Amino acid sequence: MAPDCEVEGSIAAPIDVRGLRGKLTPDAPLAKLVWFKSGGRADWLFEPADLDDLRLFLERLGGNLPVMALGLGSNLIVRDGGVPGVVVKLGKPFADIEVGNDHTLTCGAGAHGILVASTARDAGIAGVEFMRGIPGTVGGFVRMNGGAYGREVSDVLIDCDVILPGGQFVTLPAADLRYSYRHSVLPDGAVVVRARFQGEPGDPEIIGAKMDEIAEARENSQPLRTKTGGSTFKNPPGRKAWELVDAAGCRGLKMGGAQVSEKHTNFLINIDNATSADIEGLGEEVKRRVYANSGVELEWEIQRVGRP
Repeated sequence: MAPDCEVEGSIAAPIDVRGLRGKLTPDAPLAKLVWFKSGGRADWLFEPADLDDLRLFLERLGGNLPVMALGLGSNLIVRDGGVPGVVVKLGKPFADIEVGNDHTLTCGAGAHGILVASTARDAGIAGVEFMRGIPGTVGGFVRMNGGAYGREVSDVLIDCDVILPGGQFVTLPAADLRYSYRHSVLPDGAVVVRARFQGEPGDPEIIGAKMDEIAEARENSQPLRTKTGGSTFKNPPGRKAWELVDAAGCRGLKMGGAQVSEKHTNFLINIDNATSADIEGLGEEVKRRVYANSGVELEWEIQRVGRP
């Protein structure tokens, strides 16, 4: 019988695809899937049909190839040499949200932050409005301890469901992730598939007004309609990254087709068919200049993956 899984091209798949129902693509372009619109290809791109499909795929893979989950592609530089192993793209089958009786939200890893915040608002659940201000999906929020406007995921996460590289399905309480600023101890290759958040009772009108304030603040201060990756550097303790970048004279600085945004200096933007090497190189030059000017060593917040 022909395999159920759609495999593009004639390249032999890295595993037995019988019984799989998703789409497996070799040498898959990734630039169109990330906000910067730059970078190379994935050796393999797998788009699972649902949770069971993903579990079977990772179980068969058995940890023999590197695995990277991809959500909205907003906080990511995919290097020009591409990504080794398998990129797992979590789409609509992982974007569901369920509202619990105790002001909880159970969210698929592919759910956008705006959808989480809006669902909570409609249900009269306060406490997750900040997700309106994070460009990305729940899976990335959980891995990175995403945050904005004074709150972060560690403030509201109850637990998360994760598939480990060998295919083992586990539920991890928030404490096991040992959160710090924009960091967790989730192992490489682990794929977050679902998360549960604890909210509190609230007035939908007040929640909505707070979300509108966040949306307006982002619109006024960030280059939202450009090819960007979101906040580039972590804020050092007690400091603002954008202020340090600005003080080092980097506003508008260019390298190849990449530029430091003049609207918000903690954003890099692709203005003219920038390569990922342009973007990452510009970031490194900004780091160098900031250190020379202030003695502060900025840390990347944007994830950089793949081969140079």
